[in-house]
Amino acid sequence: MKALEQQQEQSDDRLEQKAKLSYPEEIIEEIFSRLPVKSILRFRSLSKPWLSIISGTRFTKLQITRATRTALFISARDRSNGDRHLFSGSLDGGAVTHLLTIGTSYCAEDTEADHLNGLVCFTYGDLSYDNNITLVLNPSTHKFFKLPDRVSDNYIASNLFGFDESRNEHKVLNISQSFEDSDTIEIMIFSLSNYSWRKIDVDLPVNVSLNVSRHRWYYSGGSVCVNSTVHLMLRDPLEILAFDLGTEKFCIVKIPSDAVPQDTLHPCTRFIKINGLLGIVSHDRVEESNEMHIWILQDYEKRVWVKETIRFPGSWIKMGRPFPLDSGYTDEIMFSPSVLSEDLFEVPIYDMKSRCFKSIQLTLDRQFVWPEAVELEEIKCYVESLIPLQNQQNDTYLRF
Repeated sequence: MKALEQQQEQSDDRLEQKAKLSYPEEIIEEIFSRLPVKSILRFRSLSKPWLSIISGTRFTKLQITRATRTALFISARDRSNGDRHLFSGSLDGGAVTHLLTIGTSYCAEDTEADHLNGLVCFTYGDLSYDNNITLVLNPSTHKFFKLPDRVSDNYIASNLFGFDESRNEHKVLNISQSFEDSDTIEIMIFSLSNYSWRKIDVDLPVNVSLNVSRHRWYYSGGSVCVNSTVHLMLRDPLEILAFDLGTEKFCIVKIPSDAVPQDTLHPCTRFIKINGLLGIVSHDRVEESNEMHIWILQDYEKRVWVKETIRFPGSWIKMGRPFPLDSGYTDEIMFSPSVLSEDLFEVPIYDMKSRCFKSIQLTLDRQFVWPEAVELEEIKCYVESLIPLQNQQNDTYLRF
């Protein structure tokens, strides 16, 4: 037995020595940066030199610039007990991988998910009020971080995910206001470089008010970050409020006139990111025309919008009223899924180049007490990355 252990130790030493002497560090970084994150994580245990390279900040930054593999982030709610489950999956379909379970104590109805440069921001609770929880996750490494509470007396608040390209930094923009003084808003920014909130003083554009009682802030359109700028929807009139994370200033982005739905009080309009560009989806009158329109901001600086029309192969109603969910950095648009069986879902995908639909099937790899009560809430694309997240003690309502 001792002889076998000695042979194993000698073998490990030889592997480590080879890893140290075979190739220059720069070559090893180049090779590793082009591999799937799952493979890179396995290589960390092969040798100490490789562990040192892979764990380094330089390699983490290199890997995200070379990252081409896109995966799916999925949230599903079990209505039988209130638990919410987070999964990752492949764009080729198949069984998904369980990441995290959120216990019943904090499972409200509303959710919002966004992805930027290898991380996913997932918010759940009452998204219109300061009664929600925000997690930042790296689905590739199965790590997560729960945003700390803000030090504020305001009650109406929302967290909006962003990435500041000038500082290579993920941030969360928080906009809040008090019931007592609805004309006053408070802007705070959480930085994932130092894991802390800071309050900023900034003026809104002229004639813009976020007074909720006047229905000016239309958050149900979601938010999206493009060009280091966080965008959210306003109404009366329907337009876009943009916050530049670099300059920390607001501005207004006008929506094309033909993109404004007829029912401006209850507009069927949401954001979508397509191939890294800002897009607006409207399903106004889709039941009559069987067509859905997406306006894409092709040239951000010159405010040039391009209209994309999606024609459904069959009746939109009979197809289950699918709605675009995400695209990320590809020309393929994912639509809301339909249920095929207890644990099998089908996700329609529209290819903007071929103008045709295809679909993938996803299987939930988890036993549910009442499978019929499970519903998919969010499906988002994310780029695989090694971006680290600060360690923290697990909350009792979060289960792996």
